[in-house]
Amino acid sequence: MTRPFKVLGIQQIAIGGPDKQRLRQLWVDLFGLEVTGTYVSERENVDEDICATGAGAFKVEVDLMQPLDPEKKPAVHATPLNHVGLWIDDLPKAVEWLQAQGLRFAPGGIRRGAAGFDITFVHPRGNEEFPLGGEGVLIELVQAPPEVVRAFTALAQSTDI
Repeated sequence: MTRPFKVLGIQQIAIGGPDKQRLRQLWVDLFGLEVTGTYVSERENVDEDICATGAGAFKVEVDLMQPLDPEKKPAVHATPLNHVGLWIDDLPKAVEWLQAQGLRFAPGGIRRGAAGFDITFVHPRGNEEFPLGGEGVLIELVQAPPEVVRAFTALAQSTDI
């Protein structure tokens, strides 16, 4: 099976909780991650701090999320590890190919994400039309910018990974 795209690495990890300040105390105050931005969305029921560790193409985003309304969906705090983001070298090709393999995507299609990259989500569960899903995990596919694609390509060529 020839795959027309590559997963380049971990782009982000999103962690949800009822109180973003407690998450910040752990991830920012104790672990030393840098807060690089914030994002609030009524539609996604989220108030998040965007943090980071690492540098350049190897920078990993860690999103600390709390719900705007704990009684509404999506419930970003209901699963502490909310989702994992993967850098993808060609997001449109990946989505087209993965759907053809039976992978179910969450509603919303490809769109601009909180950090400014194009994103889409793999649904945690399959259904009749698309029997494959994230096996209980929400997976965010993130279009890698050209400098990330170049850095991962160079690393792969130099280390034969």
